[in-house]
Amino acid sequence: MEHVSAVPVSQPRGRATTAPAAAGSRRSLAAGLLLGAAGATVVLLASGQTWAEGEVSVGGGSLPLTADGQDVTGLPAALAIVGLAAQVAVFAVRGTGRLVVAGLLALSGLGAGLSACLGASDSAALDEKAARSTGDASATIGALAHTAWPYVTAAGGLLILLAGLLALRYGKLWPTMSGRYERDGTPRPRKAARTAPDPDRPEDLWKALDRGEDPTR
Repeated sequence: MEHVSAVPVSQPRGRATTAPAAAGSRRSLAAGLLLGAAGATVVLLASGQTWAEGEVSVGGGSLPLTADGQDVTGLPAALAIVGLAAQVAVFAVRGTGRLVVAGLLALSGLGAGLSACLGASDSAALDEKAARSTGDASATIGALAHTAWPYVTAAGGLLILLAGLLALRYGKLWPTMSGRYERDGTPRPRKAARTAPDPDRPEDLWKALDRGEDPTR
């Protein structure tokens, strides 16, 4: 009586490792796109909000003044636009170029966050408005107060920074915009050679006539 032992068939390692890698690439790609777009949107919107407010004395009274993020510093909004451009450019390059663009994306987020934090306690913008409003170059703002919008802007810069770090770490696994237009090296299928119609088969003759061919060849 023969004994039959069941030998498990080993699966190729390529397929086992490719699926998790592809899933990780898709997750990091989605996260990078979401973080970058959300961060740039937050920075651009928060930069247009009131960052500081105060009062200046005018003719025995007081004049309220406000300054938005663009009055304080235009750097966060400018760097957010740079970040958006870098995020698009990540998919147009590969290799070392992709690392450089990903680094630019991360630096734009870092710069936007730092500049927003530095502007959170700034009073120069309101002092300039006070001088213009009163016509007195030495006039300064009083009752100065700051809002939370600079820190919201900084949070948006942090999101852009995270998108850049994801691009640096996983960008080599992400697709390229022109990838689908390039050949993947696989041979193209050959077209089947046309055979001459068989005179003994009338249907072949009719098909040849429909194609505009000479059935006598």
